[in-house]
Amino acid sequence: MGAGLGRRRLLGGLAVGAAGAAGAVGTGGLWTPSPAGAATTSGPLPDQVDVIVVGGGISGLTAARTLKARGAKVLVVEARDRVGGRVLNHHLRSGGVIEAGGAFVGPTQDRILKLADDLGVKTFKEYVEGENVYVKNGNRSTYTGTVPPDPSILLDAALLQNRINTMASEIDVNAPWDHPQAAAWDAMTVREWVAGQTLSSDTDTLLECYFQPSWGSDGGNVSLLFLAWFIATAGNEDNPGTFERSSGTADAAQDSRFKLGSQMVPIRMARALGDRVALRAPVRRIVQRDGWAHVHTDRGTVRAKRVIVACPPPLVLDIDWHPQLPQRRRQLLTNMPMGHLMKCDAVYETPFWREAGLSGSGLSHSGATRTVFDNTPASGGPGVLLAFVGGSTWKAYGRLPRAERKRAVLEGFAEMFGEQALRPIEYTEHDWTLEPWSTGGPIALPRPGTISTVGPEIRKPFGRVHWAGTETSTYWSGFMDGAVRAGQRAAGEVLDKP
Repeated sequence: MGAGLGRRRLLGGLAVGAAGAAGAVGTGGLWTPSPAGAATTSGPLPDQVDVIVVGGGISGLTAARTLKARGAKVLVVEARDRVGGRVLNHHLRSGGVIEAGGAFVGPTQDRILKLADDLGVKTFKEYVEGENVYVKNGNRSTYTGTVPPDPSILLDAALLQNRINTMASEIDVNAPWDHPQAAAWDAMTVREWVAGQTLSSDTDTLLECYFQPSWGSDGGNVSLLFLAWFIATAGNEDNPGTFERSSGTADAAQDSRFKLGSQMVPIRMARALGDRVALRAPVRRIVQRDGWAHVHTDRGTVRAKRVIVACPPPLVLDIDWHPQLPQRRRQLLTNMPMGHLMKCDAVYETPFWREAGLSGSGLSHSGATRTVFDNTPASGGPGVLLAFVGGSTWKAYGRLPRAERKRAVLEGFAEMFGEQALRPIEYTEHDWTLEPWSTGGPIALPRPGTISTVGPEIRKPFGRVHWAGTETSTYWSGFMDGAVRAGQRAAGEVLDKP
């Protein structure tokens, strides 16, 4: 790969991961892919490359793209028959594209926005004109802004927001376990903390409308330390993370979407990599010996000087490792289950709610449609309403027969936007817990007590193996921007190694 490239120059000063000696992976006599090739779904793989990337999502493809730009012989092995990982487009029968997976981007998500711009994938603003809808105990009201005008939660919401932002401002995004209160905050669940900080139980119920889409979980399953760190990551090197930026729409995390759908970003990266991307190649075993890493897939075995693993953390445990993963890393991964999330979309001839002066955004204290967005394509039609069904809401509705769940979702939309919502021209849903190569979404969640004890293992290389994936990012973890950052950081580690 020529001369080594320091992480500081590659990542603009982002100091994460272990330092390595500058150097290069030798390239003599290795496989040379065809520049005109396309991702392969069958056939033999090369015997040897410089770097193997496990996982063809945004993070893995970013790592491969970065390495290729530096002259490395790289191979991406992906278990699915597609690229994108937790990012997936859905093509509507009536025309247009929506996302079945990750969709939103916003300010301070600089890496994904730059990558998309480089690839010619344009964004458009999420529709926010008009009033939002709030449903509580069967009563419907409308509001503007970010917080519903509910007297029972207004004071709690203001105080909580300030306290969360204060805690987040104290967190080192690179090392949350170093905070003086790390052990205490990590031993307490978010729900326990919220109960001690608020006057009304309605506040915790409403917070689920943020937690469930963001994590695929409720506050009772994650620690206060995780919440503080997660909010701290909702920024960049120049802008500290805030709750408002993490949870908001306009000028925040849900500010914009991609005109061609978010999966077009990994699709275009894969096209540029060509036959450096091997699909239908799940990794079964990784053996490190004699100065090489031997990666065994369903399409053959390839050896490389370095490996970047960019798949969901629980799936790492399904690989047969020789030598075995260190005990502390195994303990970390064992305690990082994926969230439970599905996205349910109802499609209409037009976004009729806009004519009624409604934004298409809604919050509800109960039912299947706890958090709702206008998911209409950039063209303005057909109209699409999206419900995130996550955490305890997924447990209540995700296991129902599809017809019953559809009815519950449409009734929830109708309660917010009127009876016309009961008559879509198309209904689609995607349950990420049923994806065998994701097992859930949108993020793996460390159980209480995990970050403060084995959290430092998250980016620590294991011999010739380095770690990517959005969970390893120090900014926008769980988002597409975090995936890009993690891929760039892992590539930088590899480029620093001999």
